[in-house]
Amino acid sequence: MPVTIYGIKNCDTMRKAQDWLHAQNIAFDFHDYKKAGLDRARLENWCRELGWETVLNRAGQTFRKLDEALKKDLDETRAIELMLGNLSMIKRPVLEKDGKLLAGFKPEIYARFFA
Repeated sequence: MPVTIYGIKNCDTMRKAQDWLHAQNIAFDFHDYKKAGLDRARLENWCRELGWETVLNRAGQTFRKLDEALKKDLDETRAIELMLGNLSMIKRPVLEKDGKLLAGFKPEIYARFFA
């Protein structure tokens, strides 16, 4: 099963992850969800597998600029709606291989994942 990396083109973390994969000669498909979209079922699966708290990018500017009322008392359902409404709120990258998922990029975690 091929490796797929999900994210957006103009993201430094995405570039770092892609550079790491290239350096390790790991072939991958890139799914730019800003251009190609992201279906609810896939996002719900990510939240189920990784936890919505992991998938929601609270550190990004998009989330930080939200009205405080929207951030208050978040649960999985509301977080998914926020992420579907603005895909920039999804942590990047999300990597999928053989049905297993990773969110974010750290070289040491990728190394263990692909070992």
